[in-house]
Formats: sequence, structure tokens, C-alpha cells
Amino acid sequence: MEPAEEKQYRKIIHIDMDAFYASVEQRDHPEYRGKAIAVGGSPEGRGGVVATASYEARKYGVHSAMPSKKAQQLCPHLIFVRPRFPAYKEVSIHIREIFSRFTDEIQPLSLDEAYLDVTDDKLGIGSAIEIARQIKQMISDELQLTASAGVSINKFVAKIASDMNKPDGLTFIGPSKIERFMEKLPVEKFHGVGKVTAEKMKMRGLHTGGDLKKLSEVELVNLFGKSGHFFYKIVRGIDHRKVEANQETKSVGAEDTFPEDLITIPEMAAELEKISRIVSDRIKRNQLKGRTVTVKIKFSDFKTITRSKSYPTAVAEQELILNAAMVLLESVDFTNRPVRLLGITVSNFGEDVLQFEKNGYQGRLFP
Repeated sequence: MEPAEEKQYRKIIHIDMDAFYASVEQRDHPEYRGKAIAVGGSPEGRGGVVATASYEARKYGVHSAMPSKKAQQLCPHLIFVRPRFPAYKEVSIHIREIFSRFTDEIQPLSLDEAYLDVTDDKLGIGSAIEIARQIKQMISDELQLTASAGVSINKFVAKIASDMNKPDGLTFIGPSKIERFMEKLPVEKFHGVGKVTAEKMKMRGLHTGGDLKKLSEVELVNLFGKSGHFFYKIVRGIDHRKVEANQETKSVGAEDTFPEDLITIPEMAAELEKISRIVSDRIKRNQLKGRTVTVKIKFSDFKTITRSKSYPTAVAEQELILNAAMVLLESVDFTNRPVRLLGITVSNFGEDVLQFEKNGYQGRLFP
């Protein structure tokens, strides 16, 4: 009788730089080292937002996406630093070159994080844990920065693992430990479960992965729609997504769910103004321009609609994106239809590339 064939697992690493923008600023400016700094918009400006906070600032509760004024209230001695995207891009390119020494199966998620499939690594090391350790060491030696790494058999678990022991962490979650780990994990820690969904889960007594696991797939779909299929799989550590090397960005967007439903057009316009700023910044950060603008609207009865329009000229500027979104908004009948969520997406990217000014992006920073 032949021995049972051993199951083959993928070897996936998720690398996430620690407080990336802030760490680069502290590295390049000795006067910032050991101090609470926030890269982002100044609290004196209108609508300034923190993009990244140093770990010294995080001790006071300052975090990404927080309004700059609130951040300053929490940490009065907080130093605000203007972003230098060209510098961050240069560091990111070096980091990806380090990744490429071990594998070509690299899926960047942003300037500061990426998935790596090292199942068949170039150097024949064989151990994903050892590869992650060497990558972290190279980043430290060559760039004087720290990164955290998560290692597992799929993307979802690896990403959660990378966040377990920040900063400068290395966490491995093996196949035999995944389900037990997921059962104990708080629902708000699941990548893909937002604040609103987490609160909805808790209201139903669902506080951990173990609680979710008690429900059937049908029950989860009834409660959370199509996302229920996703939740059913992740609480069991199932994720068959491949690391997609050289993945092309198809769209860039942002959306917001409101604590109180919006009723008037001026209220919606004010929120679209904020969202369009976020989208514009993300597009510029990725050096893109898009020709199609899409507005997403979710009503209080959870019905969702989208409206899109394509233009002959690609855009990245916030004002143009907002104008396009407002035209689309005004085409919708909101009579007796309060709005719970609004979103804007820009897509249909062409070959136009936005060139940053030598001194960096001259605008407020959003997450």
C-alpha cells in the first residue's frame, strides 16, 4: 500500500512596512527621531488628515485617517510633516527590488506592502520563514527601516499575521493552527470587515471568528449578503486567491457610510467633496489619471445604485472629479429616499502619467 500523498501548501508572505511615511521622515531627518510626528495635512488647514503617524504619536491615540485637528488635541506636541511622495516611491522601488531577489511572484498593494509567493523561491531556500527573515534584514541594512512580515499558506492569513507583532514583527501561522487562530480572532481584526459590519456582527452576538463559524453559509448570506460567502470561508482559513504578479490597477475609489442618513443635495455635495479629495489623492499617489467617474449611492433601505460617465480627457484633479460626481448625483431622484452611503470611483486609466513636482505633492494628504 502506497503512503498517503502529503498535501502541498503554498508559501505566502505578506510584508508591511512599519509606519512607512513617518519612518522615512525620521530616517532622513534626525530631528524627528524619537518624536511624535504625523505625515499629512496641517491642523490649521481645512480638512487636513493624518496619513501616517510615528509609533511615538500612536501612543497618544493618533492614527491614520484621523483629522489633523483631533490628532493635535490628543497629542499637543505632535509635529506635522508635509509628505514627500517621490522619496517614498524611491524607497518602495528599492524594497520591491529586494523582494525580486527571492521571487518574481510579487503583488504590491501599495507603496508599503505586498504579497509574495515563495513556494518556488529563486535561491532554493525552501523556508518561507527564513526568506521573510532575510527580507526584513535586507530592508534594515540597506534602507535603515523596519518591516513586519506574516507567513502562512494563503494571502488572508498572511496579512493578518503581519499585523500581529508590529513593529518589526515576524509571525508564522501554520496549517494546523489556522482554524483555531481564526476562531479566537475578534471580528474587527478580520481583514475586510469594516467598522460598520463589525458593529452589526456584535449586535447579533457575533464577537469572534468562532461565533461566525457556528452559522451556516446560508445564514451568513442572509445576514450579510454576498459577503456571507466570504465570511464563511475566512473563518475556516480558506482563501484560494493567487498572488497576482504585475497586477494592473483597474480602478481607484473611496466611499463613506454616514452615522445619519443624508436627505438634501447640499448634504450629499458636502460629503462628495470630502470623498473626491480622497480619491484624487489616491490617484495622484499612484501616478494615474482616469476617464470614467462612477458614483455609488446606497439608500436607507440598503438598495444600491451606480451612475457612471466617461470623458474624453483623463482626470486626477479633485475639482474635476467632484464636478463629474455632482453631475451624476443630480441625475438621480432622491424623493423620499434618504442616503446611507456615497462613493466615488475613477477608472479607465490611460497612458497619461501624472508628474509630481520636484518638491512633492502640493496638497492636503488623505489616507
